[in-house]
Amino acid sequence: MVSRKQMANGVVATPAPASPVPVSTSKLPSELRFPLVVVSNLAISAVLLSVVSGFGAGDLAGVSRSVNDNFEIAGFLLVKILGLSVGWLGELDSYDLAALTLLSQSPHLYLLTTFYGVRPSTLLTSLAVEILATYIPFTLFRPLSPTHNSEAPKGAVSNRSIINDWEVSVYNSLLAAGIYGLVVYGSFGTWLPVYLVTHFDGLRDISAAHDARLPFLIASFIPVGIAAKSFLFTPATGAKRDLGDIKRSAFNPETATLAETFEYNAWGYSKRTRTIIQRTTTLATVVFLTTWLKVAQTVEGAESLGAAGWAGVWATAAMATGAAFWWVGHVDGVSN
Repeated sequence: MVSRKQMANGVVATPAPASPVPVSTSKLPSELRFPLVVVSNLAISAVLLSVVSGFGAGDLAGVSRSVNDNFEIAGFLLVKILGLSVGWLGELDSYDLAALTLLSQSPHLYLLTTFYGVRPSTLLTSLAVEILATYIPFTLFRPLSPTHNSEAPKGAVSNRSIINDWEVSVYNSLLAAGIYGLVVYGSFGTWLPVYLVTHFDGLRDISAAHDARLPFLIASFIPVGIAAKSFLFTPATGAKRDLGDIKRSAFNPETATLAETFEYNAWGYSKRTRTIIQRTTTLATVVFLTTWLKVAQTVEGAESLGAAGWAGVWATAAMATGAAFWWVGHVDGVSN
């Protein structure tokens, strides 16, 4: 309670934001959980790949480079572990990892099905394996975040009614799908066809780039839009005020030090804005690196520069989607 003396001096205590109530998780020691996530991921991938190994193997064999070098194999394992580390250190849950996996694997798979003639069913099977191999371990060893947990206490999440509103979810998923469609469509209509022909030796068909129709592109990116909404919009909109918001509200430029002023100007945003910046940066970086490495190392005839250009298209779409969701989050009716 604030005393009269404090009120007279202009000092008013600001209540600390309510902390999300933790959800029960594995009772294993914390230092063991991430190694178990890595082992589980590799084991599940191996089992599922052995189960589906005969399905569409011929499609991929014709367009894939053989990876037999021990250093290349070690590199792929390192990239996989680094990807899991991003999710673990970033406190992402199984929903986040499933969405991030879909968003980061889609560019490579879209390239193969659009320009190399690989059957969509083959690539969807591969995508399902990747998603399950990340979703299951994180389900076992990491609790759902309050924004993805319908049973979380009401005070643990901001804007619960907005997050759970199906119309809002549909509109935001379509918004994200539309942005991805526009970025890819604009690239197809300008520089990308010539770039692909120049830097990808062995393309089977480039007509899809010239014959692209925006409505069909947007429709094909609806799953990507749903994943982007889940990874970007939901956590940012549900973010609760934290100590950073309190410090931002109490900032006084007349009494602040140079370091405090710099921190305020560089990172003095609301929790929601900080969340959307962090998530968008994570998504764009993971999408670019995953696509670049996977295309350059596994697609027959792909140059490193060509893979980087293709990855850049999708990283740009991710950043544009994050910016759009930041704008949507600042409409009237959205708290914090």
